[in-house]
Amino acid sequence: MAKQKVAMLTAGGLAPCLSSAVGGLIERYSDVAPELDIVAYKSGYQGVLLGDSIEITRQMREKAPLLHRYGGSPIGNSRVKLTNAADCVKRGLVKEGENPLRVAAERLADDGITILHTIGGDDTNTTAADLAAYLAANGYDLTVVGLPKTVDNDVVPIRQSLGAWTAAEVGAHFFDNVGNEQTAAPRTLVIHEVMGRHCGWLTAATARAYLQRTSRNQYVDGLMMDAQLKGIDAVYLPEMAFDLDAEAARLKEVMDRTGHATVFVSEGACLDAIVAEREAAGETVKRDAFGHVKIDTINVGAWFQKQFASLLNAERSLVQKSGYFARSAPANGEDLRLIQSMVDLAVESALNKVSGVTGHDESQNGKLRTIEFPRIKGGKAFDLSTAWFAEVMDNIGQKYKEA
Repeated sequence: MAKQKVAMLTAGGLAPCLSSAVGGLIERYSDVAPELDIVAYKSGYQGVLLGDSIEITRQMREKAPLLHRYGGSPIGNSRVKLTNAADCVKRGLVKEGENPLRVAAERLADDGITILHTIGGDDTNTTAADLAAYLAANGYDLTVVGLPKTVDNDVVPIRQSLGAWTAAEVGAHFFDNVGNEQTAAPRTLVIHEVMGRHCGWLTAATARAYLQRTSRNQYVDGLMMDAQLKGIDAVYLPEMAFDLDAEAARLKEVMDRTGHATVFVSEGACLDAIVAEREAAGETVKRDAFGHVKIDTINVGAWFQKQFASLLNAERSLVQKSGYFARSAPANGEDLRLIQSMVDLAVESALNKVSGVTGHDESQNGKLRTIEFPRIKGGKAFDLSTAWFAEVMDNIGQKYKEA
């Protein structure tokens, strides 16, 4: 029987778990199967296509615990869809006429890889499933075990994605400083744009973390820095209906009374309406290899700023985005524990030839298991009936309903 060989890759956007997950996999294999060789493909599936990999040496294994201290990915990311041949050709990853799926499969076979760990979101892991299916159909046995990474926390049917807890905590820290801009000028509108294409979980969780953080503050009575100034006046999510006139009237009352207004908005809030508006005006909206709108070109926060600034008679308005700051952070304690549990299961599953994505399965009472690839999907909506979210909105004093 041929010796097993392990490969790993990270792909998609960053999240505060990638470095720790890579370190955790190296540590776990070094503990339970130290005889196995480990390689890491650089920059996700791009590295697989180009044959660009890093051999994990003995010295790397010894220092792997250091990776828990850092954000980012120690092996690099990219967004590559193996079933989008035209995009792969355009980027110079394969030659004209080549099937990227076949190129990747042959690379894995030539490299002797028998276990592949993919650390990414739904696109990363469904691409891994395509790869495993292709290899199986062509007589090559590859076990693929993914770990779910996304700050959006929007992977079906996984209860909690790696990195999301940290992103919320760090986003709250970011805004704790930015919110002080309310003291820089009278009638200031501050909009905090938070990541989340289809799912408002991160925006809601960041608002919750911020309110918890600031609830411990003590203030000097009679001065402007108080609980009202450090509060939140509105939260807008993709799952919520949005009434511009009603919200503008409500926020104008807040502005008139306090001299400031603070809004938390998901980058996916009103996204479809904004894209439709731009396309109707003749603009070409950019999309990535997966067909997703390149959300960083949309600037949802700026759209809300444009709508609200004049309606609120704001003398000053600004949009601040916590996304890159939050997603690049090292994992916090909660995420480190989650990462460890998923890494242990991923290694166990891989050695037992069980493919899938590790996670707490919402369809099986939150049991931590290796979930079958066909059940993995993106775009899970945030449940607006979640009890802690109702508490957040009660604190803010905002009425809301589903879109």
